Amino acid sequence: MKLIRTRSEPQLSTDNPHGARHTWKLLVVDDEPDMRELTRINLKGFRFADRDLEIVEAASAYEAREVLAQNPDIAVALVDVVMETDDAGLRLVEYIRKELKNTVVRLIIRTGQPGLAPERYVIDHYDIDDYKDKTELTATHLYTAVRSAVKSYRDLRTIDLNRVGLQHVLKSAPDIYRITNRSLDQFFQGVLTQIIGLCNLSGSSFISTVDGVIATFDNHEAMLQAASGSLASEDRFDRIRSQCSEAVLTGQMPNGLRKDAYVVPLLVQRAPVGFIYIEPTQDLDESDRSLIGMMAQQCSSALENLRLHIDLTQSYDHMLDMLAKIAEFKDSTTGSHINRIDHYTRLVAAELGMSEEEAILCGKASRLHDVGKVGIPDAILRKPGKLTPEEYEVVRSHTQIGGRILADDRILEMACDVALHHHERWDGSGYPEGRPSREFHMVTRIVSVIDVFDALVSRRPYKEPWEPLRAAQEIENGAGTQFDPTVVPAFLKLYRSGSFDSIIFAAQHESSFPEPQTHQAAL
Repeated sequence: MKLIRTRSEPQLSTDNPHGARHTWKLLVVDDEPDMRELTRINLKGFRFADRDLEIVEAASAYEAREVLAQNPDIAVALVDVVMETDDAGLRLVEYIRKELKNTVVRLIIRTGQPGLAPERYVIDHYDIDDYKDKTELTATHLYTAVRSAVKSYRDLRTIDLNRVGLQHVLKSAPDIYRITNRSLDQFFQGVLTQIIGLCNLSGSSFISTVDGVIATFDNHEAMLQAASGSLASEDRFDRIRSQCSEAVLTGQMPNGLRKDAYVVPLLVQRAPVGFIYIEPTQDLDESDRSLIGMMAQQCSSALENLRLHIDLTQSYDHMLDMLAKIAEFKDSTTGSHINRIDHYTRLVAAELGMSEEEAILCGKASRLHDVGKVGIPDAILRKPGKLTPEEYEVVRSHTQIGGRILADDRILEMACDVALHHHERWDGSGYPEGRPSREFHMVTRIVSVIDVFDALVSRRPYKEPWEPLRAAQEIENGAGTQFDPTVVPAFLKLYRSGSFDSIIFAAQHESSFPEPQTHQAAL
């Protein structure tokens, strides 16, 4: 995963100018003011890895503790041994390593009285990185010692950042790969949040804020999917759209993008499907770029998985619709009934505490409750008059026919349960198996209630619609015998609140209730 970067001068944006570069912090702990001043003079102009040196001072070990508390990003500490006590510096080293548990800061002991702290003893018994006698610490030697220590600090922080970054990627992976029915805009906003979070993992990344966008290609046209900061403006995105697309398609950063901007391609099977564009307030170091590239690669894979999932979900929805339409064409009087049952089911499932996603799945399963009617002869199914006992038995067999139709596919397991058992009763006196309905899926028990209610309030060739209040009372009377006593109160609450009014109106006026918009998977 290649990050395409630019070093050109800013062309498009001056609303987010770069701030000061991050500096390497050197703590000088010495009770001699002249020694602290000499250190400043000898290290004047010090630069490493394009960053300046910032010197902070402490006149005692006690004062140094306060400075460390205010500056957790100290890179190197030059520590005198003899200050308020003969071993104050050594006690400070123990405090840093054992109490602060700071194993990254580089510690250099610098003493003018080596007899009080012999080098070999100090090296063997204290976790320090260097030992210098002040008499031998010339300007050149001081520069060399500090440069080596800063380099070691940088390398350790890079390793630590990679470790933290890996933890962050692993922690975020379940969110990225979690397959849900959430829309793609939620997915992309989550990815962008992860990228920005990755850029702010620790102080060593030297990034204060990040503006970014994620875009995908639709017939080579970049479509905005998620944005943060100033880039959330449609106008800002329009100004970088073509340049970012060119960068991804050609591998070269064109003129016109802000200095230190980055374009990270999103690749699926090596083909660009979009990009992540970021504008850090300060340049990213190699560790930052590596981690962002790793994250972008994971996001590309997750995007492909999500698209495949949505394709499968759409195929599943289409299959449900086709099966439901078969039942509708077989019995035209129940065509709109299928859509109404779907809508009722979602509302009741949500009222019972199911998530939106679970309620949607329940609604889909409910659409196939009468699919078994495809096996019922038309002469019986469309008979305008009262059925004979023999004909009624034939109609009852639609549950078993529906169960057989749906039994061989795991993804239709819930729908199969509904089709086979939605005429079972709470007291076990229903059909086809005569088992208590508590043994079946909750959606089956929901459909048992609303199927009866919708049939009662609907107009049929052989009956006039009931008044909704009378039908609701019938449902209430059946709680604990015919119906699940936990489903009925939820149903009645929604009925009394008016949540079902539009569905009931559609049933009584023989018009097809429109499918809920959430029925279609979002893509």
